Amino acid sequence: MKVLVSNLSDSAKLILNNKNFEILEVKVAQNQLENYITNNAIDAIIVEESLEIHEEIIENCTSLKLIASASYSTDNIDVDYALNNGLQVIKANNATANAQAELVFAHLFGLARFLHQSNREMPLEGDFRFKDLQKAFVKGVELRNKKLGIIGFDLIGQQVAKIAIGLGMEVLAFDHQITDAPIELEFFNGQQTTIIIETSPIETLFSEADFITLHNTNSEEYMITASEIEKMKTGVGIINVAKGGIINEVDLVNAIERGKVQFAGLDVFENAPKPAIQILMNPELSLSPTIASSTIESKENIDKELAHKIVQLLGE
Repeated sequence: MKVLVSNLSDSAKLILNNKNFEILEVKVAQNQLENYITNNAIDAIIVEESLEIHEEIIENCTSLKLIASASYSTDNIDVDYALNNGLQVIKANNATANAQAELVFAHLFGLARFLHQSNREMPLEGDFRFKDLQKAFVKGVELRNKKLGIIGFDLIGQQVAKIAIGLGMEVLAFDHQITDAPIELEFFNGQQTTIIIETSPIETLFSEADFITLHNTNSEEYMITASEIEKMKTGVGIINVAKGGIINEVDLVNAIERGKVQFAGLDVFENAPKPAIQILMNPELSLSPTIASSTIESKENIDKELAHKIVQLLGE
C-alpha cells in the first residue's frame, strides 16, 4: 500500500512502516496531482488544505482507496462524491482539541485585560502616552468566578470546559445531542478528578454567560445573529475559533458599537482569506489568522491519528 503525503512526522511514519505501508513524502502541485497519483498507483493520500481532491481526480485516479484530511475541515475534498465511489474519507477528530481550547483562552485572557489593544498602541504611543494608556486599560476583569458558555459540547467544547474549571470558572454548556459529559481533570502529579457537566437550554446560556465560545462546526447557517445577541448579557464577550460564517459579523460589529457586546475574539471569518475591513480595524476585536488547530503538538497528534486510521482501514 502506498501513501502520498507532503509532510509527515517520524512517529506517524513509524506506525505506517511497521505495517509495511510505503510512504511517498512528496510535495505535489495541484495541477500535477492527478498524474502523480495515477502514475504511482497511490492507495491513500493525506491532504493538506492547499490541495483539492475534486470529482475529476476521484473519478480518474482508480488506485485511490482512501483520502485523509490533515486539517479539521474537509471543505477541500469532494466528500460525497468520494464516498459514493467507494473511497473512504477520514480526518483527525481528536488531535486538535487541546490546541483549539487553548487558543480560546489566549483570546479570552488577552481581551479581558485589553492586551489586544495595548499591544497595538504601546509601540506607537507608549513612550509619550504611558499614563493615559495605563488609565485606559486598568479596568480589566479576571476570569475566575465568571460564567463561560460553551455552545457545542463535543470533545473540543469539553476540553475548553477542562481549562475553564481549572481557572475556577462556572461552565454552562449547550449541545443539540449531548445531555451531559464527564470532564476528567488530570494533574501533573498523576491525580485525577471527574466533574459531570449537564448541558443547559441555550436561552439559559445566553442570559447567564459572561463569555460565550462556539464549537458546533456542523452548522451551515448563522448560529449568532442580532436576535441571539439580544438575548445575551450586556457586556458579553464572544469567542469563535470554530468556523467562519456561524457569526453574522455585521450584527457582531453593530452590537459592539452599541455596547451590547464588549469584545470578541475571532480566529475564523466569513470572508477568509480576506476578512472584512470593519473586522480588521475594529479595536474591540482580538484576531488571529485561523491558527486554532496549528501547533507543533497538534501536527504530531494529527499525523499519528491519521496513520492509525489508515492502518486500521487499509492494513491487511
